[in-house]
Amino acid sequence: MPPKPENILKRAQELTSIGHTQTAHTLLHEYITSKRAKHNPIATMEPAMESLLELSVDLKKGKAAKDALYSYKNYAQNTNIGTIEAVVTKFIQLSSDKVSGAQQKADDIESSTKGVDDLEALETPESILLSTVSSEQSRDRTDRAIVTPWLKFLWESYRSVLDILKNNARLEIRYQATAIQAFQFCADYARKTEFRRLCELLRNHLQNAAKYQQQAHAINLSDPDTLQRHLDTRFQQLNVAVDLELWQEAFRSIEDIHMLLNITKRPPRNIMMANYFEKLAQVFLVSENYLFHAASLTRYHGLLRVSAHAVATGQGSKKDNPAVTDTDLANCASFVVLSALSIPVISTSRSRGNLVDVDETKKNKNQRLTSLLGLGSAPSRASLINEVTTKGLLKRARPEIRQLYDILEVDFHPLSICKKISPILTQIGADPEMGKYVKSLKQVILTRLFQQLSQVYESVSIGFVLGLFPEHFEISKGTIEKFIMNGCKKGDLAIRIDHAKGVLTFDSDVFSSAKALHPGSGAGSAESEVSSVQRLQSTPAEIVRSQLTRLAKTLYITCQHVDPSFSEDQRLERAAALQRAEANAKKEHLDTLERKTIIEKKKEAASSAQAQKEKEEATRKRIRAQQQQEAEIQRLEQEQRERDQRRLKEQQARVQREEAEKQLNELKSGSSKIKLDLGEVDLDDIDSGRIRAMKIAALEKEKSELSERLRVTGKRMDHLERAYRREEARHLPEDKEAQMEQDREEYERTTEQTLKDAKEKHASDVALKRRLTRLFPLYESFRAEKQEERKAEFEKRRKAAQKELEAKKQARISEHRERKARERKEREERERQAREEEERAEREAEEKAVAEEEKKRKDAERRARMEEERKKLDEQAAKQRQREEEADERRRQKAAAAGAAPAAREPAAAREPPTQRPSVLGEKAGGWREREAAKRAAGGGSGERDESPAPAPAAPARSGGGYVPPHLRGDGARTGSTPPPPRDDSTPPPGRGPPPPREPPQEREAPSARSNAGGGGGGKYVPPSMRRAGGGQ
Repeated sequence: MPPKPENILKRAQELTSIGHTQTAHTLLHEYITSKRAKHNPIATMEPAMESLLELSVDLKKGKAAKDALYSYKNYAQNTNIGTIEAVVTKFIQLSSDKVSGAQQKADDIESSTKGVDDLEALETPESILLSTVSSEQSRDRTDRAIVTPWLKFLWESYRSVLDILKNNARLEIRYQATAIQAFQFCADYARKTEFRRLCELLRNHLQNAAKYQQQAHAINLSDPDTLQRHLDTRFQQLNVAVDLELWQEAFRSIEDIHMLLNITKRPPRNIMMANYFEKLAQVFLVSENYLFHAASLTRYHGLLRVSAHAVATGQGSKKDNPAVTDTDLANCASFVVLSALSIPVISTSRSRGNLVDVDETKKNKNQRLTSLLGLGSAPSRASLINEVTTKGLLKRARPEIRQLYDILEVDFHPLSICKKISPILTQIGADPEMGKYVKSLKQVILTRLFQQLSQVYESVSIGFVLGLFPEHFEISKGTIEKFIMNGCKKGDLAIRIDHAKGVLTFDSDVFSSAKALHPGSGAGSAESEVSSVQRLQSTPAEIVRSQLTRLAKTLYITCQHVDPSFSEDQRLERAAALQRAEANAKKEHLDTLERKTIIEKKKEAASSAQAQKEKEEATRKRIRAQQQQEAEIQRLEQEQRERDQRRLKEQQARVQREEAEKQLNELKSGSSKIKLDLGEVDLDDIDSGRIRAMKIAALEKEKSELSERLRVTGKRMDHLERAYRREEARHLPEDKEAQMEQDREEYERTTEQTLKDAKEKHASDVALKRRLTRLFPLYESFRAEKQEERKAEFEKRRKAAQKELEAKKQARISEHRERKARERKEREERERQAREEEERAEREAEEKAVAEEEKKRKDAERRARMEEERKKLDEQAAKQRQREEEADERRRQKAAAAGAAPAAREPAAAREPPTQRPSVLGEKAGGWREREAAKRAAGGGSGERDESPAPAPAAPARSGGGYVPPHLRGDGARTGSTPPPPRDDSTPPPGRGPPPPREPPQEREAPSARSNAGGGGGGKYVPPSMRRAGGGQ
């Protein structure tokens, strides 16, 4: 029977209380993850699961906690969802508490240095070396050592919980709440890398949920509530991405939100869409996509106006609409106008010039961004400026923004445009939010300046252009040249630069303008084909382009003046057309309504047919998918079986091959001096017997070859040594003479060199002595002086040391006295405790001895009582035996007197109670039954002794077959016989002695004779005692 969760939990708590936390964790983990745990009630398993999570968090065992949560979810998801949410919430809370505790500990460590007076004293050699090789501060190292491990564990906890709760409709709410908590964790601790991984994890979960919707308990993405929860999570993801300045993740989050908005059938709330467009505008601003940034702000402002109107008229609730005031609308309108004005007229992006329209990548990107904004067509600078003016946003904007619009889009002042805009830019730059548009505004100002200058001048000097900018504009010659080259490349400007003269020439050739050569190609320009800049006169290129149009207009006006009837005919034709339209208007209206009805019916029929078709197609697709899934499962099972069989065969072959290779390698290494041809050996066909035979053959061959080589080598060495010695004997005398001569020469040379060195050393020592003799008086005086100084310093130090020695001696003496006193007190205390212990031991020994004496006395009394009782019982038993013997004697006498009817009475052995069984131990004489029987026998025996036996009536003799009791068989056989003789005194009583000896065969009568003599039935059993009595008769 499997153990109960209560017992497992109790055992784990006991192990934890004695410090065996790891063992307790292992016990709980093995129980939760075992298959036998699923048969227990969930209510009893929840405390064990919570205890396991606490131990897992304390021991930082995230993987074990994840495995246990997986098992617990499988057990409880069909019965109790609340317990899964409870344990998951507790797991997250425990991890968060650990992080908070680690932060508090790090803060305490950091704050512990604030109360130190001398901060330089905290600088250790280790900290100085560490500060030179690392730029981290002490706080960073403390956080990395204490806080970072728990942050990692908390992140792993969030990821594990999300993996466990994914794609489960019953746990969807807890899943979304955990995701939002994980986003908040990334925001609180600025975990950018973990935030990217979390976003990717949620995308994978959503893709898997859409892929495996046929599974049990899978989430339904068609449910509006489910999509709304996903949208709320993605908006929180977008907000955190913007806070962390992860703009790529923010853009991907926006794409996720747009995808969910396209799926859902419920219209999103205005407050959500306002947040969507606001964050989208921030992403576009960071990416310097001013065109779509302005479009996002325009959508955002429109949504704010709609929300304010809905709340004011009561058509919408404040919960679903953002809180908007007039100040917020005015501020938003200012940003919309400023962002529209900041859109560069000439694109600064790197593109392929006039071929940008055919760039599919750019086109696809613009289409995707347009779809994110929910627009039908891509926005342009002219359309956004037009929307600003038509919707009255310019009136709501700030005064400096309106003035900036007038300067850039309305007025024509090429020589003063920079000076007029300079204070406005200064005012805008003072605002941190609006200061982000100053850089793009400068590009627009350059564009307007050159467009207006081209209307007035044919050529200007670069110095003149630079003089038009104030100093804080920071515009250089290189900046102007770069801008002009980019504008000419895009086709928005037609300017030539003469670097030798430093002159800018505005091209006036009728065929030189890029715009004239490529009409209608925006070429990267943010404006439409018709420029918004005011023109004083048309350029020669424009005159050439519009000459046919001007000719047509002139001819039309001329026809009106030459032929007045031409205008009258046109008027009459218009009047007749109007009359026909009025006459047929009602009929056309009815026809249109009828056509509309028919179209609606056709649409309904088509939609019904399409729905039916889709339903049937879905059914077929589901059936086909199910069949394919079953076939795939069967195929996978078959492949798995084949793989298993193939793997087993390969393993067997590999083991056999490895064994063969091992034996062959041993054979090669053992027979390294023997050339074995193992190249043609097939390891797949060879077996161990063949390898063993090869090994034995190789060993024999190696042994024989080794013996032969040893024999040949020994013989060769003998011959060689003999030749060496013979040759050496002829050269020994010559070598001896040469060696003696060489030794003699070496001795003479060494003796001569030794004498020479001794003479030179003696001469140098004599010279040195003469030189040092002159310095000896100075040396003696210097040595005496130094000795006096050293002696005085030594005496001074000796006195100081003696003084210090005396002080330390006194301190040691006092310390020694204190220690002796303390030791004496401790020794006295120990002696006192020892005496008390001895006294207590003596008292206990005395008490024990008294108790032993008392026990012995009681045992002696008990044995005396038992002995007396035993003696009494022995006396009663003796009396009982005597009475039994007397009773036996009387019964024998009665039986003898009865004569013809011995069968009428029972033997004494049958009527009397059984003889008392002797005691085994010899102390007790039987139980209460025996004692009662003895009393009764004692009472009856006395009466029998006083009375004479009465004759018993004779019983009729039995004849024939059938059962005869034993006491009747003997009496019937001994009719007319005498009773047996009385028992001798030496005969032991019944049951207390050996049985009587068996009767000899010759003294027994035959059964037939006994039966005939008695006159009873033949073949009856006769006891031995009766037989003996009958025979004696």
